Amino acid sequence: MIATSANPVAQRPFQWSPKASAVLLTAILMSFLAAASAPTPLYSLYRESWGFSAGTLTWVFAVYAFSLLLALLSFGKLSDHIGRRPLVFAALLIELLAMLVFIAADSVGLLLLARILQGFATGLATSVLGATLLDIDRERGALINSVAPLFGLAIGALGTSLLMQFAPAPLHLVFVLLLAAFVLFAVLARYLPETVSRKPGAWASLRPSVLVPVQARRALWQVAPVDISLWALGGFYLSLGPTLARTVTGHDAPLIGGLLVFALMASGAVGIVLMRNQAARPVLLAGASALIVGLAVTLLGVHLGSPLYLYLGTAIAGFGFGVAFLGALRSVMPLAHAHERGGLMASFFILSYLAFALPALAAGSLTQHLGLLVATHWYGGVLILLASVALVGVLVRRD
Repeated sequence: MIATSANPVAQRPFQWSPKASAVLLTAILMSFLAAASAPTPLYSLYRESWGFSAGTLTWVFAVYAFSLLLALLSFGKLSDHIGRRPLVFAALLIELLAMLVFIAADSVGLLLLARILQGFATGLATSVLGATLLDIDRERGALINSVAPLFGLAIGALGTSLLMQFAPAPLHLVFVLLLAAFVLFAVLARYLPETVSRKPGAWASLRPSVLVPVQARRALWQVAPVDISLWALGGFYLSLGPTLARTVTGHDAPLIGGLLVFALMASGAVGIVLMRNQAARPVLLAGASALIVGLAVTLLGVHLGSPLYLYLGTAIAGFGFGVAFLGALRSVMPLAHAHERGGLMASFFILSYLAFALPALAAGSLTQHLGLLVATHWYGGVLILLASVALVGVLVRRD
């Protein structure tokens, strides 16, 4: 049943049913995240074509995360005031522009511009699409909001690497296809039902509300190390992962790197589905443990030059990625009162997306000075330490 406010929302002559709307919204959400990971396998070609460093590569990734965070913090509540559909169209329009810039890109500057636009569009999309899914079906919407982004990231990286390996025009084809998909979504989105009525306060909603309630501070400090660890892992894989895969395996096939990112993200989504009905503490324990074990196995694979251990460790760490994030959210968010949740979620977003971007920049700098393999060992070791601190904290905590 579609939730609305007290004032009835004007009905269009034709609109999708709630079930069809949920399917369309899920497809759009997954496509935004697939587009976000689509450039990852292409970074090696960009570097060969334009000759930039690993440090520059991680900046190309990081500006996406910073732009996404800006959109989430500034525009995350706007759809509550002006309606969901206008922001869905705004996100699609900006994403279409980003795809056009990707297609036209012939320099690092244009690539950075494309990623900034894409990050902003994805931030808008994840907030408004997630809210609309919850309006339509709160229970299923919450699950879709948890797993669809990870599946989207997995599909985007794998799909791009398949196109690179088996289709022509590797730097352009994936963005042409995504452009066509987003045009189609813009047409179909015209028939989405509006699930909220307009209300005053739109301008005030643009001011970020960042708050950590007193009763949630201890829990946030306890989960912060594992949250930083898992997001830093995701940032590393989405920037330097394919390069690491080629270095360890000794093969240049694009599919090598795409499969590594797919293993991380898909196993994270599977982990969320499997653990979604468990309480916060066992979920956090399982996630942190899997993250530690997976990282250790991955580093062993890097040290031995073993593709088997590299991919196996990545899959285990990916499971930990998804489950630990679920556990972190469940440990913190229920502690906030209704009027505090928005501010607490904003604080959680800031922590997560800074961990997504800043460590990846550090990894790029380390790679330039120490080489990729040495940098990977240092990076992975720090992430294991952070996850271990969180694991010990959960074990000794008395709820």
